[in-house]
Amino acid sequence: MNFTHPIAVFDAGIGSYQIARKIAKRYPTQDIVYFADRASFPYGGKGRAELLATLQGTLARLADYRPAAVVVASNAPSVMVLDDLRATSAVPLIGVFPPVRQALAASRTGHVAVLGVDSLVESAEIRAYVAGEASGGRVELVAASDLVALVESGAFVSDPDGTLAAVRAKLAELPADIDVITLSSTHLPWLANYFAAAAPALTCLDPADTVVEALAPHVRPGSGAFVTLVSSRPGYDLAGFREMTARLGIELAITPV
Repeated sequence: MNFTHPIAVFDAGIGSYQIARKIAKRYPTQDIVYFADRASFPYGGKGRAELLATLQGTLARLADYRPAAVVVASNAPSVMVLDDLRATSAVPLIGVFPPVRQALAASRTGHVAVLGVDSLVESAEIRAYVAGEASGGRVELVAASDLVALVESGAFVSDPDGTLAAVRAKLAELPADIDVITLSSTHLPWLANYFAAAAPALTCLDPADTVVEALAPHVRPGSGAFVTLVSSRPGYDLAGFREMTARLGIELAITPV
C-alpha cells in the first residue's frame, strides 16, 4: 500500500488504538500506521535498558513506512527513554505524559494520583517529572500493571465483574481525599467505565487529546488509510487480539508482523 508520510502510533498492544482512532478522526485524510506490539508486552515489566532497546527496534521497523512522525503511545517509555530515542531519531517523536498539572488544577483537595505500570511509577524519571509538574500539590504514584494486564488479555471484556472488582480494589488503596487520577497507561482509558462505576465522584484524566493536537505540524494529507500491524507471542496471540477487537465492535484489517 502506498502512503503519504503516515503518522505511526504504537505501544505494547491494544492500548494505543484509541489514540490512533482519535488522530484519524481529527485528521481524516492522514494516513496512519497503528502497531500493536503484543510480542513486547508489557513495556511496564522492562528495565530502562531493555525498554530502550525494544523501542529502538520498533522505530527501525516503522522506518520502512517513512512516517512523518511517530507517537510513542505509552507513558512509561515516554517518561523514561524518549529523550534517548529522540537523540538518534531523524523522525519527530511524540510522547504521552501524565497530565499532572491538569489533575492538580481540577482537584478540590490538592491530592491526586498517577496510575501507571510498575516500572513507570517506580522510576527516578517519573519522580523527577512529577516534581517539576506538581507545584505544591500532592501526587501519589500508584502501580497498576495488574489493571493494564486485564486490558491486554481481554479480561475487561470477557470478565466485567472481575474487572470491576479489581478496579474497586485498586481505588481502595488510595488515600480517601484523592479526587482526581490520571490514567497514565494508554491501556487504562479502556477501563474508564469501570472507574466511573466504582467511584462516580472521581475525575479520571486521559492525555490522548494533547497528543492529537501536538501532531498538527506533522500532518501530511493522504488517502486516510489506516493500517494495523500486530506482533504476537504465546499468551498474547493474534487470535486473542482478533477476538477482543470483535467483542469491542472494532473492525481491523490486520497485518501480522
